Amino acid sequence: MKTDRFFTVFLDQERKIIRMGEQYGADQIQILEGLEAVRKRPGMYIGSTSSRGLHHLVYEIVDNSVDEALAGYCDSIEVTINPDNSITVVDDGRGIPVDIQKKAGLPAVEVVFTILHAGGKFGNGGYKVSGGLHGVGASVVNALSEWLEVQVLHNGNVYQQRYERGKVMYPLKIVGKCGPNEHGTRVTFLPDKEIFEETVYDFDTLKIRLQETAFLTKNLKITLRDEREEKQERTFHYEGGIREFVTYLNKGKTPLYDQVIYCEGKREGVYVEVSMQHNDSYTENVYTFVNNINTPEGGTHLTGFKNALTKTFNDYARKNKLLKENEESLSGEDIREGLTAAGLSCFGGVNAPYIWIKTPDGMGSWDFFDLLLDRANVATTPGAGFGPSGEGYIRLTAFGGAEATREAVERVKAAL
Repeated sequence: MKTDRFFTVFLDQERKIIRMGEQYGADQIQILEGLEAVRKRPGMYIGSTSSRGLHHLVYEIVDNSVDEALAGYCDSIEVTINPDNSITVVDDGRGIPVDIQKKAGLPAVEVVFTILHAGGKFGNGGYKVSGGLHGVGASVVNALSEWLEVQVLHNGNVYQQRYERGKVMYPLKIVGKCGPNEHGTRVTFLPDKEIFEETVYDFDTLKIRLQETAFLTKNLKITLRDEREEKQERTFHYEGGIREFVTYLNKGKTPLYDQVIYCEGKREGVYVEVSMQHNDSYTENVYTFVNNINTPEGGTHLTGFKNALTKTFNDYARKNKLLKENEESLSGEDIREGLTAAGLSCFGGVNAPYIWIKTPDGMGSWDFFDLLLDRANVATTPGAGFGPSGEGYIRLTAFGGAEATREAVERVKAAL
């Protein structure tokens, strides 16, 4: 007991000494300038410094090019893995502006790559719709790269600037000429070995993400090249957008009806696409996106879609005497058996009233719930043009009615 008391007193004294040695005053408050914060805490901006964070750098630059496509100015994006594992992203958009940004007193392209929260995504003049890290993507990639070079084709000139670990190496300069109608941006960067645990890119990882992006951005052509030892190249171009995504996801399965159901709508600056088709499986596969960013945790956009689908199925069944008055309504789980829905590709601008929460994994807004409910009802009401005789959907008879659906569900449960 005495020994225990001795150690307790000793430890208390040690703690007091340590606390006395710790100073906490104004001098201990640090101010990180420029991109220092990104290099000091990279995980706060890209999630991690593992392979996942490494590939995220590519997505951020590509997302900027996709914003140009969503705005209607870009038709093609090329992504190249160079022999040294640097990445080059080229688009045929308008090109990052090269004129002087008045507030910063610097060329706009330099502002984009060296100042956090700078870009065309915060007001009404630049982009009505955008994805990515909302104004920090390009500067974060620059900060976490050993070096980065940007070239802009604009007004017959090729402008170039180089950065090393986020610092400007020389002022923006003209390095060549281009055709008067040529335009676009070329970004090449080498991830910093001081930051990342791994700096070797995986072709298949990039392929999956870029193919998904092409599905979500109809008519956009995305090419991925690997210039390392094993030369590879893949091109993704889908005129049908998320309709083709559903067809792709249903490969190897038997659709219950031939035509993929599709609807789109817009209200107060928010654009919504929904695409779906049932197959002969019992698995529900619903993929949701907001501004082209995957939301695996769902949100009220997914809740709105599910509720709208359940309501519409049951209204249709009652109206067409497929459900008797004394029969229970179909449950949402029954209806979504075998459903593949891609979509809910929802786009909201910076001032859209519907999107008030958007995390990397989910999205929430109750007004958005109403918008999805409205769109799903439009897509599945008589006259919408779906089904063998254009009666509007939804081939409910493919399930054989409510009892057949429930019996099928029970058979699955019994088999588990």
